[in-house]
Amino acid sequence: VMEVFIVPKVEICFYLNECGKQFLHQCSLQKHVIHTGQKPFVCELCGHRFGQKNTLNRHMRVHTGQKPFVCELCGQRFSQKNTLKRHASVHTGQKPFVCELCGQRFSQKNTLKRHESVHTGQKPFACELCGQRFSCKKTLNDHMRVHTGQRPFVCELCGQRFSQKNTLKRHTRVHTGQKPFVCELCGQRFSQKNTLQRHASVHTGQKPFACELCGQRFSCKKTLNDHMRVHTGQRPFACELCGQRFSHKITLNRHMRVHTGQKLFLCDLCGQIFSQKAHLNKHMKVHTGKKPFLCDLCGQIFSRKTNLNKHMKVHTVQKERKQSFFSASQDRNHMALDKNKKYI
Repeated sequence: VMEVFIVPKVEICFYLNECGKQFLHQCSLQKHVIHTGQKPFVCELCGHRFGQKNTLNRHMRVHTGQKPFVCELCGQRFSQKNTLKRHASVHTGQKPFVCELCGQRFSQKNTLKRHESVHTGQKPFACELCGQRFSCKKTLNDHMRVHTGQRPFVCELCGQRFSQKNTLKRHTRVHTGQKPFVCELCGQRFSQKNTLQRHASVHTGQKPFACELCGQRFSCKKTLNDHMRVHTGQRPFACELCGQRFSHKITLNRHMRVHTGQKLFLCDLCGQIFSQKAHLNKHMKVHTGKKPFLCDLCGQIFSRKTNLNKHMKVHTVQKERKQSFFSASQDRNHMALDKNKKYI
């Protein structure tokens, strides 16, 4: 007869002195390198180092563009599982994280932490290159791209690159035509929140930002900053094709149509198309017959300001001729008087 002995299962645990965490396998203990600071796993594409191999694997999705985690409610895809979990609060509306100072609620814990710096004023993260300080490390990392010139976020539709993820999100509305921001007073819709905020001044009439040099007032600080280039002469926006420089980005965008040949503005009456909206507006006067530009000297009216300016030269030439004729006649009169004096 064979005797059977039941050996009780003994769980062997490995402990780490620094934190007391338990591991069933020694290899798991060796992977737990939080306390040593070791980062043996290196990304071959960007050189970023990690303490865990699975963290490196997750990081690689930044380069490959893989987004294996899908939201079942809206179909949006994510590269990280925890990002999907955070996204779920968009649908549920849950905001479990509350600011103890003002009661404002947040769906993400890190958003709450960033918000708390509004009350404390703390900005512990400093840029080593320019000294600018930030309340959270992520904002500092985003800022560093200003110095490095990195633009890791690419639009899948047109290939344009951006340094910030939220800038890419705003840009995609150019393609989708989404305008989620609505003016409560007139119902006009906007693709950008700051555009809506600037639009609000149309109704309020407020212009709190004043130019210290000329006194001109503006409804938003950005418009004031753009205006200051009139005084400084700065032209930071350069055309990559011809090198011409511009003081405003929108002027550069309009200029690019000279190279691309794009003509976006169509005349509804005759079908003629133009590369600039201002050119279309001038053209429309051909159909309407409007002549809003008046010559103050002779009363003649013109449909375009350039034609008025050309016309004004006629008066300038006439004035110069009269002055030269008058001075010449005065000279002749003086000469006649001098002759008469000699005979007397």
